[in-house]
Amino acid sequence: MTLFFDRLASPLGTLLIISDGSALRALDFHDYESRMRRLLQRHYGSVELQAGHGTGAIGDALSAYFEGDIRALDTLKVETGGTAFQRQVWAALRGIPPGTTTTYGRLAAALGHPTASRAVGLANGANPIAIVVPCHRVVGADGRLTGFGGGLPRKQWLLTHEAHAAGNARLL
Repeated sequence: MTLFFDRLASPLGTLLIISDGSALRALDFHDYESRMRRLLQRHYGSVELQAGHGTGAIGDALSAYFEGDIRALDTLKVETGGTAFQRQVWAALRGIPPGTTTTYGRLAAALGHPTASRAVGLANGANPIAIVVPCHRVVGADGRLTGFGGGLPRKQWLLTHEAHAAGNARLL
């Protein structure tokens, strides 16, 4: 499989953007490139990354998001590998409105698997498309920030950015 690799400057550092020319396949932070490559290998097998031709609509949507249009990412087409359950979790993540959070338990219950909060957490952690598939909107049962592939300071920044743009003073 051949995919296109681009970079985009953001307030959180350089973003790595992987697309197939029409859909976003992976998005990660520059300092987590090795993890992104592992996830690509796990989800797609052998992958050849070619230099892209610019970020196009994906870059425009991400730039708009960082400028305060927190709904700009909603229409981006994403395509992922992963198991059926992982893809179900990732689709559900896109349904969490910007400026809000949920818990692993609530997300598991919403998916019809109320005892699967750990499985939801594992799927969340294997999400190859940061920010656009907003795994950062999931917090621990007590409301504390828990794991985020880009690090907890970035997770806090994203949640604060979205809450501010949405006019939410309180996330949970």
